[in-house]
Amino acid sequence: MEAINDQFYHQLPGSAISLPKLLQQHQLFRQVPADWHVIITDIKGSTKAVLNGQHESINLIATGSIVSVLNFVFKKGITIPFFFGGDGATFLVPSSVLEVAMELLLLYKENTMLNFELDLRVGTLPVQQIYDAGHELQISKFNISEAFSIPVVLGTGLSYAERLIKAEDYLFSQQGGSGNELDMSGMQCRWDKIGPPENSNEIVTLLIIAANGKSQPIAFSKSLAYIDDIYGDPKKRQPISVAKLKLKSTFSRLGLEMRAKIGKIKVLELIHTWLVNLYGYIYFRTESGKHYLNRLVEMSDTLVIDGKINTVISGTEAQRIKLIKALDLMEGAGEIAYGIHISNDAVMSCYVRDLEDGHIHFVDGSEGGYTQAAMVLKAKLTH
Repeated sequence: MEAINDQFYHQLPGSAISLPKLLQQHQLFRQVPADWHVIITDIKGSTKAVLNGQHESINLIATGSIVSVLNFVFKKGITIPFFFGGDGATFLVPSSVLEVAMELLLLYKENTMLNFELDLRVGTLPVQQIYDAGHELQISKFNISEAFSIPVVLGTGLSYAERLIKAEDYLFSQQGGSGNELDMSGMQCRWDKIGPPENSNEIVTLLIIAANGKSQPIAFSKSLAYIDDIYGDPKKRQPISVAKLKLKSTFSRLGLEMRAKIGKIKVLELIHTWLVNLYGYIYFRTESGKHYLNRLVEMSDTLVIDGKINTVISGTEAQRIKLIKALDLMEGAGEIAYGIHISNDAVMSCYVRDLEDGHIHFVDGSEGGYTQAAMVLKAKLTH
């Protein structure tokens, strides 16, 4: 039974209909199994750290927390839904991998404190507890392309879990000394800031929440339909384009990546990484290199739906003004609340298991787009 349960997300059928339509098709959503668990990682004081210029480190640490868990579950042959949030991540995992995943994240938390002096909160909550508290957790799978699908979660379950885990009195009983080793292979953050594609001149990072859990399907569907109408389909508003990709080969950037991965800078390894990066300039001119870059754009994680909409899009000022008017009307009618951040570039950190289909690229607006958009949203909610 456990083996079948472990494959719950893997066996969830993907939908290729438009996202605004999918959100309103209740029959395409399944309840997350009650014996699964939510895991949340979150950098405490991330807003202050971003405002102090640590946005690169914040994104890197959030990506590393995903890599540490994905490398482990991949070896177990289990697919799990996960959500990148700029300054942390959320996972839904079966019981069979919970204990080790948490131990690995606690090791990663120690590494983060040691190397960046940033406190990565790591917490977990049984899905059963979420249901007992009267919250919903429904999941579907949306096929962005043939090679890339994303989980789509409706309900207030994850925001409830996040509130509990971020609370000052939340305590997770830490189990150390398990003998597990962090596997951070595949974590790469080699790309420089990425300017908007041709015919765009800005990057918009947007967070949208619905007035309540019941109204999410309609509110999210309406919001995404506005984005589609104003900016065009996801391909048209994609902030990452091959033409604007530039490898960042500075030692400081590569050193930052290494500190997040292994905790200390090893000079020989740093030089090796730098040389691999130099090889990248040649590789990306080959046929397989060009194929990888095209897939990289396709497999960029620019839309996260985890009980709220988190998205990074590119466009023009005129499009943004139109979108803000539409969202303001919805906000004024009490349907949604939103936070927005405008920047000149997108930033990207990557998890590359292989150069064919085993890679995913986490996108944020530069200067901590998600964190700053969340700050705007929080200010609205506290008024």
